[in-house]
Amino acid sequence: MSQNTPEQSQLGKASAYIDRYDPSLLYPLPRAAKRQEIGITGRIPFLGADLWTAFELSWLNPRGKPQVAIAHITIPAESTHIVESKSFKLYLNSFNQSVFESADAVRDRIRADISAAIWHGEAVQGSAGVKLLLPEVFDREPVHELDGVNLDRLDVECTHYQPAPELLRAALHEQPVTETLVSHLLKSNCLVTGQPDWGSVQIRYTGPQIDQEGLLRYLVSFREHNEFHEQCVERIYMDILTRCQPTKLSVYARYTRRGGLDINPWRTSHPQQPPANIRTARQ
Repeated sequence: MSQNTPEQSQLGKASAYIDRYDPSLLYPLPRAAKRQEIGITGRIPFLGADLWTAFELSWLNPRGKPQVAIAHITIPAESTHIVESKSFKLYLNSFNQSVFESADAVRDRIRADISAAIWHGEAVQGSAGVKLLLPEVFDREPVHELDGVNLDRLDVECTHYQPAPELLRAALHEQPVTETLVSHLLKSNCLVTGQPDWGSVQIRYTGPQIDQEGLLRYLVSFREHNEFHEQCVERIYMDILTRCQPTKLSVYARYTRRGGLDINPWRTSHPQQPPANIRTARQ
């Protein structure tokens, strides 16, 4: 089977917006190559998921009346592929003039199509999760910032704008601590177009205490780095794991939406429930 590459995708190109259901619009990208860059070969050393929110989802009911919903989509980190975000948008647009019997039918169709894409021809080992929120519950959707100690309070000098793991330090010979640290200064750029991707990141860990100034400077160092959201979070996870040696670690980022989609990768060292897919103020 041929391998898709980001450069072959619709990113940065003029696209026809098809409004009749077409699952072939989904463009899977393999995770393996980028994982190899950060030293991951074979079994991945974390659990987790990519939590997507689709704010622009609509279809027609059997009487031709438009319906709208917000979709929460959970893609397991162990899947062999991600779905390129513009192709995801084009795919969702293809529902616009398509008739579906019910919201449940739309949900089931999305789940089947995304599950097939993220395993890209292999047996589906873990299905995507899909939840549709209909207009009657829109008013219950909260806005909440990530919990934790705010690193951005620190008055640090920043001089690195490409990932600099050497900035990470921890008190390896002192008693372990348990902390949750947060920054809103994460910025990276799209791997293909170079457009800015803005995010907030939460780091939960147990282990040698991480130097907060070094961690903040490290997070800022992604500012001119070109990589997809999922790949940035896995890079952050592996750098902290390698250099700070925590016994438990979770890294969770919430990126601002583009094209009606936000992508929120979460990686963790130990089994637990995924974080609630609650948007921040910037999303």
